[in-house]
Amino acid sequence: MIICGVDDAGRGSVLGPLVIAGVSIERTKIKHLSEIGVKDSKQLSPKMRETLYKKIIAIVDDYYVARISPKIIDESVHKNQLNHLEAKYMAKVIAKLQPDSSYVDSCDVNPVRFGKEISKLANSGRIFSRHHADSRFAVVSAASIVAKISRDREIEKLRKKYDLGSGYPSDSKTMKFIKDWILNHNKTPEFVRKSWKPVKIMMNPI
Repeated sequence: MIICGVDDAGRGSVLGPLVIAGVSIERTKIKHLSEIGVKDSKQLSPKMRETLYKKIIAIVDDYYVARISPKIIDESVHKNQLNHLEAKYMAKVIAKLQPDSSYVDSCDVNPVRFGKEISKLANSGRIFSRHHADSRFAVVSAASIVAKISRDREIEKLRKKYDLGSGYPSDSKTMKFIKDWILNHNKTPEFVRKSWKPVKIMMNPI
């Protein structure tokens, strides 16, 4: 019985990709994930995430990471379909891994609706959609770590070129970087999400 866990990283960020990661593992091996200390990536230090990432990749049967560009995110936000976009990519990850059952962390207020949408798109095994699945199921916790490390590596590539902080709207360094770029270039960098409200305000000040 192959079980899959799926989670995202970077949904709230103002720049860089939204990353969806899935891991698939034989049900009897899931206990090994808990034994090595796998938990929701937000509860772990960056160093611990890196250590666990390597162990997870060694334990699971397969994994798959999908990256959604800011351009595609912006197109979905303009149509008010960000949840649909995430469902589509989660389905893509599940279809790639072909498990018997999948546990996903729901970004929709209605997890049942979200699960049904993924199920329709993935057409692969049973889908269990839950809020806070990343802290409730070890297999989703493992996916959350893989997603977070994968996204952090993408941001690190950008940081080698630009001093842009964490990438989140709450980070003053990130917002200053975007503001200065707009002032100098009269547009946003291609890796910034133009549809995010703080960026729209910068682009169209009153």
